[in-house]
Amino acid sequence: MQVVVTGATGFIGTQLVASLQQNNHRVWVISRDARKAEQAFGKRVTCFAWSEPTEWYNAVHEADAVFHLAGASIAGKRWTPAYKQTILESRLSTTRAIVAAQPRLLLCASGTGYYGECGEEVVTEETPAGSDFLAQVCVQWEVEATRATEHGGRVVLLRTGIAMGEEGGALESMIQPPMLPVSPWKFGLGGPLGSGNQWMPWIHRDDLIRLYLWCAENPTISGAVNAVAPKPVRNRDFSHALGHALNRPSLVPVPGFALQMVVGEFAYALLYSQRVLPTVAEKQGFTFTYPEIGPALLAIYSSSAP
Repeated sequence: MQVVVTGATGFIGTQLVASLQQNNHRVWVISRDARKAEQAFGKRVTCFAWSEPTEWYNAVHEADAVFHLAGASIAGKRWTPAYKQTILESRLSTTRAIVAAQPRLLLCASGTGYYGECGEEVVTEETPAGSDFLAQVCVQWEVEATRATEHGGRVVLLRTGIAMGEEGGALESMIQPPMLPVSPWKFGLGGPLGSGNQWMPWIHRDDLIRLYLWCAENPTISGAVNAVAPKPVRNRDFSHALGHALNRPSLVPVPGFALQMVVGEFAYALLYSQRVLPTVAEKQGFTFTYPEIGPALLAIYSSSAP
């Protein structure tokens, strides 16, 4: 295939590009910093700058698939009104630009944040959207992506849970919070967030990459797909599994109010309860390499420590 990837230098995108190259696909990348992307991927990948749409428009239009992962990190900074606008606009503006090029197949990242707080409810792709900030970001993002169907394109919306893997992503932030000088896990002070009762939707990064490629190769897949492992866990069980993988205790909970003091409004997203299931993927025959959190974390941290 000839494919375009946005957000290619991020935690997911880097591995996606590597997997595409290993499978001998021709890859084009659109990045805010084309030079940085070229240094990261070498000459086998053609890199374009977002600021030069005349350079990448035809690549998007002619590609067999566009993997659209671009967007400001929701955990990158404190959620000031200005940064919340950046989170939203970074998704909407790039999606509108991609859709304007009329892609044949658009695989657009979204998030389980679409569903908001769900308590003990079992969540499938049919569950309605929430009403909080992240939910509305996802709703507007998906609306823009779905416009590609107006030109005959196939659109897949991957509502992704907490993606877990080595060297970055959510796990790195959990073990070494960017606002703290040292990791609490290093001193045996790791533990659940809030009550620890909340359900966490998660997925191993390897499974997420496989799911993206599987959706691209299966023409019957369209619309929302929950990109999560089939066995969500409560936060306290995740913390215990993480402690076991790191060979550290996991007994010190982080109170919700303390979390809010440190990270602000983003704390609400960290304390969501979302029992999300990958109903569409499983019904269509996708199989997960890492369906359970314990083996997934052991595979990631089998030879490392915080």
